[in-house]
Amino acid sequence: MIPIHHYKVNKQKPMANKSSNSNLTNAKNAKNDEFYTQYHDIEKEITAYLEYNPEVFRGKTILLPCDDPEWSNFTKFFAQNFERLGLKKLISTSYAVESKKYKSYYQPSLFEVNDPQFDEYKTKKNGKIFILTGDKSGDGKVDVNDLEWHYLKGDGDFNSNEIKKLRDEADIIITNPPFSMFRDFLAWIIKADKQFVIIGNMNAITYKEVFPLIKGDKMWLGNGFHAGNAYFSTTLAKEYAAGVYDPETGLVKFRNVCWFTNLDHGRRHQPLPLMTMDDNLKYSKHKELKGKESYDQYDNYNAIEVPFTDAIPSDYEGAMGVPISFLDKYSPEQFEIIGYEKSYHLRTKIYPNQIQIDKNGKRSNVTKLNDGAAIKVFTQPDDMTYYLVDDEYFVQSYKRIFIKHRKKTT
Repeated sequence: MIPIHHYKVNKQKPMANKSSNSNLTNAKNAKNDEFYTQYHDIEKEITAYLEYNPEVFRGKTILLPCDDPEWSNFTKFFAQNFERLGLKKLISTSYAVESKKYKSYYQPSLFEVNDPQFDEYKTKKNGKIFILTGDKSGDGKVDVNDLEWHYLKGDGDFNSNEIKKLRDEADIIITNPPFSMFRDFLAWIIKADKQFVIIGNMNAITYKEVFPLIKGDKMWLGNGFHAGNAYFSTTLAKEYAAGVYDPETGLVKFRNVCWFTNLDHGRRHQPLPLMTMDDNLKYSKHKELKGKESYDQYDNYNAIEVPFTDAIPSDYEGAMGVPISFLDKYSPEQFEIIGYEKSYHLRTKIYPNQIQIDKNGKRSNVTKLNDGAAIKVFTQPDDMTYYLVDDEYFVQSYKRIFIKHRKKTT
């Protein structure tokens, strides 16, 4: 039997958000890409595609690269559901231990050691490949017991010719790729024009390599994690602050993590319920809007600032700057994506001379105001970073996507 290990997951207790927004950055800096996705998160995500199209995986070859098949819940899920999904073939590959960025104590599993093909050299230098095509055990069903494995010729790097051949053979690529290699990994998939479901940082939306795919409706957000929070197992629990790592569950909590995909699902086509601009200004639950006379207008883009997705006015026909989290509610039938804060061709003004003043009063000559959407304010901001341009005060919005309501056709 192939020992697909899984982690004990207890009921989550509320945890503080301290440092959770910077976890992915810290992981990259620490070269820690060892995060393991929970089984129920995989099941929930895949179910969303099946509900929209029950035949989406039928007859398909699925590749799970950047995986660790002996520990992977991805491998376990697709092996256990091989027949139900109607898969043609399942391929799962791993990185060699010595090729990983983070080096730690390694001991091969008893499953590998007791196998006749075990090799003390290859277990560290070579990746592994697990393949499932049918009932090999003869027990009348297809599951993890039917997985066959051997060592790869190389270390399992997705850029190797060995793994590229597997990519080209596959119909759909599904995995949680190394966070620090997300851009390269996505480009690797797109180059081969494959369908995919992968996990990444939501901030990747504004990468220059990623945003054109979003805007061109070639990639979108998947069904998502519960309440927008993702919990992963990790080998480096001590790297995380209390409140981020829960010792009772053995899980690390991440915000701003999402699924990226080009497989369709039903939630993507659900329109967002909205109020009119006047009603938002009168009744919004957000103190930043309620009672204001109007929405803020950007000084360097012909668009209004909408700081919350649920505050998008239903009756505004112009361009609007919305949080990147909007994409979790984006319906292509309802909205058109026209750019983001670094779509410089949409910019109406450049600030040649600017002084940045941080909340401690420190002054710096910068050009940062040109890299985002700027809002002119008429009083000196208190306790926040702002910009001084020709004796006028400006603040810069957070990362924004520019959208418009899609015109209804009759």
